Amino acid sequence: MNTITLTGCRAILGRGGPVSHAPVDIVIKGDLIHKIQPSDPASAEGEIIDVSNHLAAPGMVNGHHHSHENFHKGRYDNLPLELWMNFVRPLQPLPVTPRQVYLRTMISAIEALRTGATTLVDDLNASPRLDPELVEAAYQAYEDIGIRAYVGITLFDKPFFRGVPFVDEELPPDLLAELDSTASTSAEDLIAFARDLAIKHHPDNNRVAYIAAPSAPQRCTEGFLKTVRSMADELQIPVMIHVQETRMQVITGYEFYGSTMIEYLDRIGFLKPGTSIIHGVWVTPRELQIMAERGVSVQHNPSSNFKLGSGLMPMREMLDAGINVALGSDGCGSIEGVDMLRVLYNTAQVQKLRGDSYQRWIGANEAWKAATQGGAQALGRNDLGYLEEGMKADLVLYRLDDIAFTPMNDPVRQLVYSQSGRGIDYIFVDGEKVMDKGELTRIDEAGIINDIHQAHRELEPHIRLSEESVGRLSDAYERIYERCQRHPLAPDVFPARL
Repeated sequence: MNTITLTGCRAILGRGGPVSHAPVDIVIKGDLIHKIQPSDPASAEGEIIDVSNHLAAPGMVNGHHHSHENFHKGRYDNLPLELWMNFVRPLQPLPVTPRQVYLRTMISAIEALRTGATTLVDDLNASPRLDPELVEAAYQAYEDIGIRAYVGITLFDKPFFRGVPFVDEELPPDLLAELDSTASTSAEDLIAFARDLAIKHHPDNNRVAYIAAPSAPQRCTEGFLKTVRSMADELQIPVMIHVQETRMQVITGYEFYGSTMIEYLDRIGFLKPGTSIIHGVWVTPRELQIMAERGVSVQHNPSSNFKLGSGLMPMREMLDAGINVALGSDGCGSIEGVDMLRVLYNTAQVQKLRGDSYQRWIGANEAWKAATQGGAQALGRNDLGYLEEGMKADLVLYRLDDIAFTPMNDPVRQLVYSQSGRGIDYIFVDGEKVMDKGELTRIDEAGIINDIHQAHRELEPHIRLSEESVGRLSDAYERIYERCQRHPLAPDVFPARL
């Protein structure tokens, strides 16, 4: 069994996250943290790495991302979700090759590691026609770079455009008929493929694992949601689902189910521990009670929610209700990167805009806990998220001579509010050194980036044409959006916008 001793670092230790006052040694054996002890280089064993003047921290968990959007980085601004989302799920899928998908996936895998995330959760769109080779290419990218990943193909059995209300009234009949007739993989084949992925890439014995990813309630029939739920329960895999990211989605719930989507999911028995509600921006006190009672987590994606104008979720009220909150970046189509340090910063900063009572603001420690322990809990992992003997050896070492920690007063606060990723020196995932003195060890990063640029040049004309084709929906979607904006909300919805 391979042994590595990291000598002389300070460390953010345990569930409470205290920072060691004196230097410690961290002994890694295999994929686990074997010992954390007062520093004594003379007793170090195995490969010895001097990390004096470094801060050891658990790797963050980026709990939500869409790698299929990576070639769309930088293409959109000042559009709300419903007027933007069809650009990254166009009427005709892009003609990508497995190699292009591999390179596309590497864009976010590289940035995730370089911003302190050792786990990345990817909701990968493989519709409307499933191609197993493309899915396997994404899995392979994560295998090759060495990051821990959970990859779920987006599951839905309704045409994507039917996830918004009023389409029968607002879209021309000929366009409706054309969209409804789009060929797609059957629900049965999707579930069968997902089941095979879950068995082959089960989280219990794979660093690159499967997560069940039904897209959203409004894009799935009730029977389909129950089938996904049953599969996840049987195979004991985590689940994530987009719910109530926008005001329009709350109205969609009223129109489709006569209730909010959270109330609907609870009625059909979908909400259980190991389930992540992605976003949860527009919610009521009653819905917080439901989520707390069912033991679900909420994935807070502040950077994306801000850029799309979706709003600010009530994090303090969620924590007070006993809901586990985790953090994610979302995809590169909505926000230009998977920078978890920026997500961490935004969480601690912008939550201070909710309410006048400064005693209830979200601070650095709570944001850090959400990015680490909260993310691990959302995935049902009790072996990730903090540094302690017996835990998985997923950790990041930051240089304390970096300007973010100069001068040093409080390492956690300075990590949250000041670190940009430039101070990351070493990263370990599953006990393997995947970054060494700032260089990724398992890939030729410069060569990969050069290949990414070439792949983008090849695909850009197709991306442009797909964007033009989406223009056929624009006027109808604008009308639907405005109708939903005028629709009243329940009076006790937490205000999501200033």
